[in-house]
Amino acid sequence: MDVNTIRLLVFVSVFMMMLVLESLIPRHSTVDSKPRRLGIHLGLSGLNTLLLKLVFGAAAVGAATTIEIKGWGLLNVLDWNNVVELFLAVVFLDLAIYFQHVIVHKVPLFWRFHVVHHSDLDLDVSSGLRFHPVEILASMFYKIGIIFLLGPAPIAVLVFEAVLNGMALFSHSNIALPMKVDHFFKKLIVTPDMHRIHHSVEVSETNSNYGFNLSIWDRVLGTYKEKALKAQPEITIGIDAFRSPNELTFYKLLMMPKKYGKLTYVT
Repeated sequence: MDVNTIRLLVFVSVFMMMLVLESLIPRHSTVDSKPRRLGIHLGLSGLNTLLLKLVFGAAAVGAATTIEIKGWGLLNVLDWNNVVELFLAVVFLDLAIYFQHVIVHKVPLFWRFHVVHHSDLDLDVSSGLRFHPVEILASMFYKIGIIFLLGPAPIAVLVFEAVLNGMALFSHSNIALPMKVDHFFKKLIVTPDMHRIHHSVEVSETNSNYGFNLSIWDRVLGTYKEKALKAQPEITIGIDAFRSPNELTFYKLLMMPKKYGKLTYVT
């Protein structure tokens, strides 16, 4: 089974499971049309996948394979136990993605593209696919740079990519976990309630809870927020600049960075 098949199986399995659970145990009421948003988000995902293939080919796993052959990167130089290296690689790559997320919030130029993700009026599993193509390409370029420096084994990158994709779908999902379950898992991973605060219209809440997978980075680096100003089911999702579904069509999302550049940036 090749890399793309494995990632596709993980994606489809988690995506379908979250869709079913969202219909059974929703946490937050719906503002926009879910079928409409689903179509837009799948369209963005398809476009982004095509562009990544055209620009980067085998992308992150392919880069790791090349680096392993060349013997480049820190872990290739250290040559530690394979299990230890896999663990360290997955953890370090997750930390790198945390810092990337902070950067796209703090640098106005990057935020103009990331705002496409935050403009969603609802938050559900499909929101994990809502990214502007420029941000996706820049993200892959950043990730490959980290891989060149770190030198993780291809299997470690594959594991990380699969986990990150699955967790992005889970953390964005609109499901209500029992309070004790959420509290337990939140000590280690990012839960939907934790990430929903990050998608709040309140700027102080948007600039918190940056993690996608491990929750430890927010806790250790001072960006963790336990509770929002409102109760979870009442949190207003999105940003103030775009509050109408008519402003959030597929085409307008692609053009949003240009339009948003004319608006006041708030951090």
